[in-house]
Amino acid sequence: MDVHTRTRSVEPMNKNTAAWAPDLARKHLEAPLPRRWAHTQGVARQARTLAPILGDQADLLEAAAWLHDIGYAPDLVDSGFHPLDGARYLRDTHRADDHLCRLVAHHSCALVEAYERGLDEDMTREFGGKAPVLSEALIYCDMTTGPEGNLLQVEERLSEIRARYGNGHLVSRAISNASAQLIGAVYKVRDDLGLNA
Repeated sequence: MDVHTRTRSVEPMNKNTAAWAPDLARKHLEAPLPRRWAHTQGVARQARTLAPILGDQADLLEAAAWLHDIGYAPDLVDSGFHPLDGARYLRDTHRADDHLCRLVAHHSCALVEAYERGLDEDMTREFGGKAPVLSEALIYCDMTTGPEGNLLQVEERLSEIRARYGNGHLVSRAISNASAQLIGAVYKVRDDLGLNA
């Protein structure tokens, strides 16, 4: 058994990931982290807007949107890095789909921040060194949603994150290092939606 496997009971999830993800996110985020919960709901709303271009992958993206920040939940913190903690929780406690776990682990260029935290080897060993399919769509949803669940332009979102953490903070450094990739992903999805015309 993996050293990061939690001791709580394992609850396998059913195949309709979009059905159980909102309740699981609500359970862990709504009461302790209402602002994070508001952001999560906004990210999920954005995910639903992509259904016309995603076909049968729409449910997976929506589940990832609901669960991308679950690792912030106080009862799930382990490494202190929310993408890794959330993905481990989904994998170890819920036996969630591998693709879903990798989307949560890698959301919004998380490997860049993992490097800043010295957790990049753990991340790549457990969830691969490459962001999975649908990562750009999840970036679009996360990077166009503000902390209160409001819609933002990607450039506004990046500025908001830097202002919240301050100059020199490792999150600000990671966001700055990943900004070209984050902006590029958002504009690619906007192109797919026909919004850049």
